[in-house]
Amino acid sequence: MDKLVDKQLIYNHKNRTEMPKMKTNSGAKKRFVLTGSGKIKRKHAYLRHILTKKTTKQKRNLSHFTLVDQDNVKQIKNLLVK
Repeated sequence: MDKLVDKQLIYNHKNRTEMPKMKTNSGAKKRFVLTGSGKIKRKHAYLRHILTKKTTKQKRNLSHFTLVDQDNVKQIKNLLVK
């Protein structure tokens, strides 16, 4: 008899009306990093292939992180919501 009651409690618990959880966009979490001050860092593009015609200085400068432009911050923060 106890097992039947336990199943019924679990059934009722799962059918409660709750807001669904917001999921983080899996592509965005791989590409962007939040800093401690709330800014968003990203990697530079153009460093995956065709590297022979790029100068060493150009490749070195592309290897560093940079900040996301202010026009895109709101959109990316929506993708990174937890």
